[in-house]
Amino acid sequence: MAEQELDDRKMPLLDHLVELRQRLLYSLAAILVLFVGCYFIAGDIYAFLVRPLADITAEAGGERRMIYTALTEAFFTYVKVAFFAAMFLGFPVIATQVWLFMAPGLYKHERRAFLPFLIATPVLFFIGGAFAYYVIFPLAWEFFLSFETGPEAGALPIQLEAKVGEYLTLVMRLIFAFGLCFLLPVACTLLARVGMISSDGMRRHRRYAIVLAFVAAAILTPPDVISQIGLAIPTILLYEISIHAVRLIERQRAREDAAAAAESPAE
Repeated sequence: MAEQELDDRKMPLLDHLVELRQRLLYSLAAILVLFVGCYFIAGDIYAFLVRPLADITAEAGGERRMIYTALTEAFFTYVKVAFFAAMFLGFPVIATQVWLFMAPGLYKHERRAFLPFLIATPVLFFIGGAFAYYVIFPLAWEFFLSFETGPEAGALPIQLEAKVGEYLTLVMRLIFAFGLCFLLPVACTLLARVGMISSDGMRRHRRYAIVLAFVAAAILTPPDVISQIGLAIPTILLYEISIHAVRLIERQRAREDAAAAAESPAE
């Protein structure tokens, strides 16, 4: 069948290396351009990231500030902000370059099968980051601020004076943790397509998946119950969605095998 033949000629190893270098250069150039652009608005990006904390502290009243204790801390914080933003915005470019490098070596039906995953990956990652920002951050920050104390007789008040560098590290850690966990359905369906997992196996190992979800949440998030549960429960729900997605892949494969078996006597 024509669909079973590769569309492009086989390339020598040297040509593959040249093609890989070209795709890497395109990706690095895109990241560099985005980094320069994001650096000029790094202050605005950081203000957006700190907005959940600012809103909660504004409700409590009083003047608040963020500090840095090293001379270069604020500068390098803005550099990190620009880099993270460039990587986030440049992910579609990197994914496209990876796709363009791999596509010539795939069959036509493989290209059609993997293209939806290429589109779904940045979308799900963005949804995970947005969930962390709009849902988890307000709850977690309010929990942490609940440990502040006011001036009391014979005691000093305990108040938050957040460092800009530490806050950025915490925020980006949570955003990337939630973004990666929301890619679970994509990873499971890809593994199902290559026959490495099955829906029945995922059902049998559900209890272990639940334990691993809480272990991963404990490692990837701060040591507070809100962010840990906030990551573990969506991960478990995504695991259940992945089971149904893998089941759909298995049904589609069964239909394709049945159609191929029906056509084979006539060939």
